[in-house]
Amino acid sequence: MDPITLTTFTIAYAIAVLVPGPGVAAVVARALGGGFKGAFPMVLGILAGDLVYFVFAVFGLAAIATWFGAVFVVVRWAGAAYLLYIAYRFWTARPGAEQMKPRNEDAFKTFLAGFSLTLGNPKTIVFYLAILPTVIPLDQMNAVAFTELTIIVVTVLLIIGCGYAWLASAAREMFRSEKALGRLNKTAGAMMATAAGLVLFQH
Repeated sequence: MDPITLTTFTIAYAIAVLVPGPGVAAVVARALGGGFKGAFPMVLGILAGDLVYFVFAVFGLAAIATWFGAVFVVVRWAGAAYLLYIAYRFWTARPGAEQMKPRNEDAFKTFLAGFSLTLGNPKTIVFYLAILPTVIPLDQMNAVAFTELTIIVVTVLLIIGCGYAWLASAAREMFRSEKALGRLNKTAGAMMATAAGLVLFQH
């Protein structure tokens, strides 16, 4: 695929990822509460969900996806419920850095939370259906073009998602007192609850 087309897609996709939404709110909240390592599995989950919708859009499976609307509703509610659970844990956590380190067994659940957050967000597939036909000649899609676009999606989302997580984690490291950590816990909990609300009430 020609460089201009790839550059146009990269810019459009980067802007879409940069715009704050439930995914960004969840990643930032997770990083504020559990540091960069705690947020990274969520970034990977969001990436996995994004790639699912990307494949749907590229291969014309969007119409098929709409047949499973009820499944995506269940996924959305399950993902929001887990985000609320994380919010509760942050809100009620005893102030202290040792309390905020995520448990190893929670990594996969955090990944699933990010994955379901993306799958339960209909705006994700709307983005791909709106942007791909306008900047990418889908009738010319081949293995090389698909690989190039996939690399762009993975690279851009990881850079921006990890960037948000790192900045939030760096801000967390600035707070050492119990009082500051307590406020940070509640901020993370409130942001996570907000992300859950955005997931539920988006159309």
